[in-house]
Amino acid sequence: MSNIELIDSHCHLIFENFEKDLEDVVLRLRSKGVKKLVHACCELNEIPKLKKISHEFNEIFYSVGLHPLEAKKWEKNSKSILRKSAQEDRRVVAIGELGLDFFKNENKTQQIDALIPQMELAYELGLPVIIHCRDSANEMIEICNDLSKKGKCPKGVLHCWTGTPKEMEHFLSLGFYISFSGIVTFPKAHEIHECAKLVPNDKYLIETDSPFLAPVPFRGKRNEPAFVENVANFIADLRSTELITIARESSKNAEDLFKFDLIS
Repeated sequence: MSNIELIDSHCHLIFENFEKDLEDVVLRLRSKGVKKLVHACCELNEIPKLKKISHEFNEIFYSVGLHPLEAKKWEKNSKSILRKSAQEDRRVVAIGELGLDFFKNENKTQQIDALIPQMELAYELGLPVIIHCRDSANEMIEICNDLSKKGKCPKGVLHCWTGTPKEMEHFLSLGFYISFSGIVTFPKAHEIHECAKLVPNDKYLIETDSPFLAPVPFRGKRNEPAFVENVANFIADLRSTELITIARESSKNAEDLFKFDLIS
């Protein structure tokens, strides 16, 4: 058993490639010292499954929300469904995975129409947001700035960070956390390496984004929460510190953001 404690701040375990061996996956993450994980929600029909596994495994907490690539599924009653889901289960610790993704999709208006109500709901419920931001940093910063000026910007995290140091500074100035995934271990991810060196001790999280983006040396394989240790190790090297320091800092930051300790 590991003597360090880690939190995987973002993963997906209900996809079909985990169905046959989820218990083994949980045993492996426990052996690596992963004490908690946040299972991100991509669309509303996932919520019953997320609720079920979070009550089966003590480590699993989850968010409720709609991913920007699913924005076409946003409907008039979506906000009220999310509100009810968040309020009826104390293991819901965030709203999301919400955000903007202009890499694959051009439906900017549709994505923004799904994003704003979710941001408003998070603020209303006092929950943080899990933000997916791909090729859309300027637009995302502008939206968060507008909400901030109104005093209505929720807390939250930019998950799976792939931006520049300058973009990171904008999000940090708005009070957001930055979360590093297995991408930080990729040799050519120079700007992400720089961000991982520069981010303040109290403003970063670590994640796997399982089953995607397995870190070195597992690239090309199915990712899983146990591999968050590899992300932590790599960041420790970048920051010229010890694994135990990264584990302690990133876990404290995740606790501060998601408030797991308030859940009985």
